[in-house]
Amino acid sequence: MTGKDIVKITLNLVIVYLIGGLILSLVYAKAAPQIYKNNEETEKKALKELMPDADSVEKMGEWEPHEKPAKYFVAKKNGQVIGYIVQSFGKGYSSFINTFIAVDTNFTVEKIKVLSHNETPGLGDGIEEPWFQAQFKGKTLDHLKVIKGETKDDIQALSGATISSRAVTEDAVKHGVEFLMKTIKDGSKGGEKANVQPQHG
Repeated sequence: MTGKDIVKITLNLVIVYLIGGLILSLVYAKAAPQIYKNNEETEKKALKELMPDADSVEKMGEWEPHEKPAKYFVAKKNGQVIGYIVQSFGKGYSSFINTFIAVDTNFTVEKIKVLSHNETPGLGDGIEEPWFQAQFKGKTLDHLKVIKGETKDDIQALSGATISSRAVTEDAVKHGVEFLMKTIKDGSKGGEKANVQPQHG
């Protein structure tokens, strides 16, 4: 193979990569607005499910659990605050678990909803199961801990998926509730961006 052949092959490869990159950019540019719209719709639906009695749910601000952008909201009915919703992330077995948590004005958990994750099918994806998420209702900060085996006071781990269970319970939900308690009690103003990181250990 001559030097001329090598140059020709190299140029052909460069052209192929450039064309491929251009096609991917065009596809992303076209898909991005729809992805954003879908995410917005998913969020609105989740907020309504989490606080069905509220006649308004307003964004208060942002924070960054695990350096990921997340939001928190206040829910009102007839102008009165009836609770709060916080978006949080838990570090799971194979993904960060995007979770929304609703609490009442005493910061007791009302509901949670897992919005997205990439946990192991058949094991970690059990965090989506209604029975698992239903355990969180009525839990205060002290009872947001995972127990292997049956429990009424705390959160029962998914069989074979303790890491995913803890990621939701002791990372996403617990730190989300802690953040809300600190932020609301400290009187942080709506729209303020809080750089609060989950503390482990």
